[in-house]
Amino acid sequence: MSLRRVIRAATGQDVHACHACFDCDIPLANEMDVPLGSLIQMVLQNDEEALHCRTLWSDPVLEASRGACKRGINLHAAMLALREESMRRNGA
Repeated sequence: MSLRRVIRAATGQDVHACHACFDCDIPLANEMDVPLGSLIQMVLQNDEEALHCRTLWSDPVLEASRGACKRGINLHAAMLALREESMRRNGA
């Protein structure tokens, strides 16, 4: 299943609504190797690296993602869905 579909199945939202405006980028550079906007773009490209990046696994980034998207995408829920998918695929 594509990463976009994983998020849709888990959260009911379509991250295709992301317009790559990058307004969601948050100032936690030490916690992130991929900005949030880029993480969503990776999901749209079905880039499996999104499941392994440091950004996805950072709890401070996860908390800061709440309300970060001005277009209404729930990035917090999307990140939780990606974390769950990563653990499922890695047998954890």
